[in-house]
Amino acid sequence: MTNPNQNSGQAQQSCGQAQHDLLSKSCGQLSASFRDPSGFLFSRAGILYRQVNRKYEQEYTRLMESGLYDKLVKAGLLIPHVEADQPAAAPASSPQGNAAYKIIQPERVPFISYPYEWAFGQLKDAALATLSIQRRALKVGMSLKDASAYNIQFVRGKATLIDTLSFEIYKEGQPWVAYRQFCQHFLAPLALMALKDVRLNQLLRVYIDGVPLDLASELLPSKTRLNFGLLTHIHLHASAQKKYSGADVKSRTAMMSKQAMTGLLDNLDATVRKLDWNPGGTEWGNYYDITNYSDAAFEHKKQLVGEWAARVKPALVWDLGANNGVFSRVAGESGAYVVSSDVDPTAVEQNYRVCKEAKEQKLLPLLLDLTNPSPSIGWANQERDAFYGRGPADMVLALALIHHLAISNNVPLPQLADFLANWGKWLVIEFVPKSDSQVQRLLVSREDIFPTYTRDGFEAAFKQRFNIREAVPVRESERVLYLMEGL
Repeated sequence: MTNPNQNSGQAQQSCGQAQHDLLSKSCGQLSASFRDPSGFLFSRAGILYRQVNRKYEQEYTRLMESGLYDKLVKAGLLIPHVEADQPAAAPASSPQGNAAYKIIQPERVPFISYPYEWAFGQLKDAALATLSIQRRALKVGMSLKDASAYNIQFVRGKATLIDTLSFEIYKEGQPWVAYRQFCQHFLAPLALMALKDVRLNQLLRVYIDGVPLDLASELLPSKTRLNFGLLTHIHLHASAQKKYSGADVKSRTAMMSKQAMTGLLDNLDATVRKLDWNPGGTEWGNYYDITNYSDAAFEHKKQLVGEWAARVKPALVWDLGANNGVFSRVAGESGAYVVSSDVDPTAVEQNYRVCKEAKEQKLLPLLLDLTNPSPSIGWANQERDAFYGRGPADMVLALALIHHLAISNNVPLPQLADFLANWGKWLVIEFVPKSDSQVQRLLVSREDIFPTYTRDGFEAAFKQRFNIREAVPVRESERVLYLMEGL
């Protein structure tokens, strides 16, 4: 059972949009929050609420009175909420069990992200957080009925459960109902990323319910059958699924003691912890080691970004092509929450590791290909928002980026201007001329078919969508940094 509340941080953007179904139009229910009969998310006057249905009364009461809620919130493993004095949001025609028991107001997540946008380390930490929550729940007679990666978000730098209704009352002897989901959402993609190719995290974008275990079993190296954890939880698990797929439900129901479930969780934890991916050298993973910036140019660029961010005071910054996040952190000094994205898995992993080590709370590294950004997917294309649908940002950084899109990907400058104008009000963008060594490197193996790629051509294209507030040549370079405001 899955209750994806992944759009919880997007209520202000999504509520009232044309693509919402009739239910969302009538009562504000988020289009992605429809799978769980225990309750749902809705937005009212721009504020996010969750309705707890009457049928979930016992579970919610146990969660709150057992101390589990307080312990998880204190550990940063569960999003906090307050009970709100708000009318119910369920339609009048709802069955009695779907009538409201409580209306709660969860803390708003600064930015919603999805597992196919995470670095290896982020998915691993999300998996370990899920297992930690389940172990803590068992101690008070509760259990996670959902182990969806989409129920985890990064809040204040930590993997945090955002679905308050993911718990059920544990019954002695019952197996962990979320075991398969955990393996598909976490273990299988982690194993594929660590032992086959880190880019296979994109399978989560294709398989919205997690990577099928039979597929993971086929793709993993044969040596993984010598790993007890992977043999048990992926290979044998996949075989069992196939064997019993057509069997009667009763014949497949197995009993599991609490001690056995604890052993299962411990083994899953150990298996996940042993999986590792060491980011090696990639085209952009060591970008700042090979860049043609002098020290003076680099510091001048940081100075300008910091000054402009302090002037604009954005609440949300998107740093596109952020590499390992140097300029994301400069922009974040203004107090902004920064989504620091890059196409390179090595750079994003490095960025996340810095975040963890420094315990940064307002910077979110994400994996994002700007030439193919995350689309809207899932049921009716509404369960997971497109990346651009989670905006716009107050400020967008596009540093040392535009020449890659314009030359490597043949995107005309006017289209780039339109693209960036839709993503944020303020834009800090760097123009890198053809004479720059990095552009020359791009042109060495291809014909120069970009006659308009000049400073004048760049400014003419962007003036159609922006007011150029400042244009400052970067010291000891041929590059120019611009501060622009959307029209």
